[in-house]
Amino acid sequence: MFSKYKKQTGKPKVEAPVAEAAAAAPAEKTTTSLRRPMARLAAEATAQDKDRKRQERLSEIKVQLHRDLLENLNLAALENAPEAELRGEISAIAAEILEEKSIVLNREDRMTLNKELYDEVTGLGPLETLLQDDTVSDILVNGPHQIFIERSGKLQLSNIAFKDEKHLMRIIDKIVSAVGRRVDESNPYVDARLADGSRFNAMVPPVAVDGSLVSIRKFKKDKLAIDDLVEFGAFTEEMAAYLQAAVSTRLNVIVSGGTGSGKTTTLNALSSFIDNAERILTIEDTAELQLQQTHVGRMESRPPNVEGKGEVSPRDCLKNALRMRPDRIIVGETRGEEVIDMLQAMNTGHDGSMTTIHANSARDGISRLENMIAMAGIEMPLKAVRSQISSAVNVIVQASRLQDGSRRMTSITEITGMEGDVISMQELFRFQRVGLTPDNKIIGHFTATGVRSHYSERFRLWGYDLPPSIYEPSVMEV
Repeated sequence: MFSKYKKQTGKPKVEAPVAEAAAAAPAEKTTTSLRRPMARLAAEATAQDKDRKRQERLSEIKVQLHRDLLENLNLAALENAPEAELRGEISAIAAEILEEKSIVLNREDRMTLNKELYDEVTGLGPLETLLQDDTVSDILVNGPHQIFIERSGKLQLSNIAFKDEKHLMRIIDKIVSAVGRRVDESNPYVDARLADGSRFNAMVPPVAVDGSLVSIRKFKKDKLAIDDLVEFGAFTEEMAAYLQAAVSTRLNVIVSGGTGSGKTTTLNALSSFIDNAERILTIEDTAELQLQQTHVGRMESRPPNVEGKGEVSPRDCLKNALRMRPDRIIVGETRGEEVIDMLQAMNTGHDGSMTTIHANSARDGISRLENMIAMAGIEMPLKAVRSQISSAVNVIVQASRLQDGSRRMTSITEITGMEGDVISMQELFRFQRVGLTPDNKIIGHFTATGVRSHYSERFRLWGYDLPPSIYEPSVMEV
């Protein structure tokens, strides 16, 4: 009974000689796989193990010293203490505690420990080093032991970690309490802004399953100008000349793109073409725009407080901005019911306004605007909605982050009016992809489509007579 499920303890019975069995077996087909080989994770080296153990030991010592430091330091006096004096005080107290505990460290470890203790007391702990690194654009924390960073458009795992979840939560509380917010089980997610303007978002357990999730979009101290973006290959000199004419002649511009595609950077660069004599009002969820003009009024929306009161929505800011005599209104991102007020502003004397939206193409951007109007609960026939959009929006600039991490202005499209019930559009410039290098770099070039701008006469009357040659298609030189 149950003999067919019993484990075979002896050697299997051979019915035929091996040679005969091999001869009888059909020859295996050799096929070449069309799939590219995937990179294998290499085994961790012994040196890395040693380094990890050293980091863990330093982390344990740091937690002990940090606890003792908080007992010994006069926190009220820290606010006005000079940096050099504070570093010396922390170093002296740390040395005294290490001696009491009979902990011996070499010079390098002691310097590292003193720096990390200073960051713990005055800054944001392990995150402080990443925040000071100008090559890091995004910091993504997946629980206390996994911190990813983005450099040059590529994500990579850093060698920095928190001691545990309690350590991570202490840093999160330090950030959100500084801006009058709170995050806990009853309110498990929060948006905030760091002291340098970086955008901060956190989600804590029980919503975050494997530990708190933190996302920091770093604030660039030096904004990229048009010349910088042309030099980096984000777009061409011809496209820059067209955009200068479009912004200077007060066309309404929408910058469209996905998350991290460079929409805000593009909007910042385009704003440099606005005349210094104009009054500009900006409306954002998190203040990121860095306009260089003299007459700029900045507004920031505000979420509700713990009691659910005190919310100031982007739509509230936009309605109020219309009463403040603006020449142009710039909305950091349009994502909700404020879209109808934005379109009406563009149509009623505030031409030259700009905003960004999330969309994958210019045509998708139009659909997104239609959907946002519908979600705002405004009952309008579809043709009336499209007519409003076509008369308000003049140019859609598409920004994209390509698979190699590079950011390109992949399309510039004009809206030319209505044809029946459909909004008519024409693409003037595009990024033409040709292929991929062996190291996964995009091969491509920018080219005009051969279509002359619908607003050429407007440009000429305003003193921007662009040469016809900028609209001529180009071929990539091999």
